[in-house]
Amino acid sequence: MTHYLYLVRHGEHLDAEHGMVDGPLSPRGRRQAELLADRLSGVPLTNVWHSPLERAAETARAVAGRLPAVDPEPTALLFDCVPSGMTPDTPSVYEPFFGGVTEAEVDAGAAQMSDAVAEFLAHRPNAHELLITHNFVIAWFVRHVLDAPTWRWLTLTQANCGLTVLAQRPGRPWTLVTHNDLAHLPMELRTGLPEAPLV
Repeated sequence: MTHYLYLVRHGEHLDAEHGMVDGPLSPRGRRQAELLADRLSGVPLTNVWHSPLERAAETARAVAGRLPAVDPEPTALLFDCVPSGMTPDTPSVYEPFFGGVTEAEVDAGAAQMSDAVAEFLAHRPNAHELLITHNFVIAWFVRHVLDAPTWRWLTLTQANCGLTVLAQRPGRPWTLVTHNDLAHLPMELRTGLPEAPLV
């Protein structure tokens, strides 16, 4: 009766290091997606959803290419977004980040994530759902499940094709099973983190 959500950040996209907002996967990103599919091959996935952005859609196609039973569907609820703005308790070190974000972008992101939480965290017995999305979206889900202060999503970083798992048993709150699991990726394929992991 447990509902599982598998949250994955898209694979590395081409020219990401040059500041490109979106794009196809790099060769390394395609390999990340293939290894992710291998990792998930034993999971009885019931739904696969992805952001409509190219880097997430291509990651979903790569997963589906190795898992023929999977039929990914796009949803605007998983678009890249900024889910909140500065709050009174947000550390001032984050002010420069929000200096480049408009109030309209924050309002849109907050509304999107409110709808996404309502949709994907509604209990569905025996569901195994894969969401291929973006760093900030995953951070918001994790923050929400842990009931952490609003600004704490800023401190959660997901590697490209890292695996985060949330679970809910009937009548119980959602739990964080694992965050940013990279066991399926060798060191040379671990990208998207602000600092390289030591192990």
